[in-house]
Amino acid sequence: MTRQPVNPNPPTRTRPELPPLLLYVDDIILTASSTSLLQRIISLLYAEFAMTDLGPLNYFLGISATRTTSAIFLSQTKYATEILEQAQMLNCNPCRTPIDTEKKLGPEGSPVTDPTLYRSLAGSLQYLTFTRLDLSYAVQQLCLYMHDPREPHLNAMKHVLRYLRGTTDLGLQLLRSTTSQLIAYSDADWAGCPATRRSTSGYYVFLGDNLLTWSSKRQDTLSRSSAEAEYRGVANVVAETSWIRNLLRELHTPLFTATLVYCDNVSAVYMSANPVQHQRTKHIEIDIHFVRDKVAAGHVRVLHVPSRFQYADIFTKGLPYPLFADFRSSLSVRKTPAPTAGAY
Repeated sequence: MTRQPVNPNPPTRTRPELPPLLLYVDDIILTASSTSLLQRIISLLYAEFAMTDLGPLNYFLGISATRTTSAIFLSQTKYATEILEQAQMLNCNPCRTPIDTEKKLGPEGSPVTDPTLYRSLAGSLQYLTFTRLDLSYAVQQLCLYMHDPREPHLNAMKHVLRYLRGTTDLGLQLLRSTTSQLIAYSDADWAGCPATRRSTSGYYVFLGDNLLTWSSKRQDTLSRSSAEAEYRGVANVVAETSWIRNLLRELHTPLFTATLVYCDNVSAVYMSANPVQHQRTKHIEIDIHFVRDKVAAGHVRVLHVPSRFQYADIFTKGLPYPLFADFRSSLSVRKTPAPTAGAY
């Protein structure tokens, strides 16, 4: 058997010519570290594309931006009103909280007569949570049953809309801040789902005085203890803060202090620093190692916080009005500021 000689100059394969790709961008926000750099970017874009400069940010994809000398206020008042009009609840009686604190939603009940309207409203409410984090838990519960909505789910949606009717002027306030500390709070409602007994995780992350990101989500797997459910929540928020730290590094503003993660479960705090493995934690070993590696590297510190100061509760369960209103305010959800002469 003889081997064929290898051609030292094999014929090159020419790639087929690709058709041009046309992208159409309707809205875009540009920002930069200085006004001169921003103007340079705009000039370069003008040279390549047909575009219109609308000036300072005022309204973007249904989100209104109101500026003052010390802050920027983001709200979706107009969008919220459109949701109420779609649901024909613009003149309904308002209520003080978005979800019933006495009972939780399950799969029971008769099917709704118009599931398409239910799904449309649920999707619209989900977009509204971009600036209305106080709706996050209630909307997350509604979205769990979009595939098969029942009458109790529709009644819960009407409850959310009644709350929205009385709070359309609320929005998210972002302040001028020089603080570079990243602080997160994590909480979990162990086995809170009556249908699957899965836990609901909730967290939020502050950079200085400003709320950056938040989440309310049912966990993918069952937890065999409250400590396990809480620890999974801690692992989720540590992953989120790691992404934020990497993003800030790419923006040439790295953080030099450890991220502080607050949790109200003592066992979860202990597991984040204890290097000894126990039989009862082997099934969550990936989360265990992930968080411990971040703690050992000095990127994260997991600390205990009393339950009365656990603001992430607003993302995991229904709360009585006094506590709900206090947590909502602490998370920078405020009323639209009145325009002043000092605005810019």
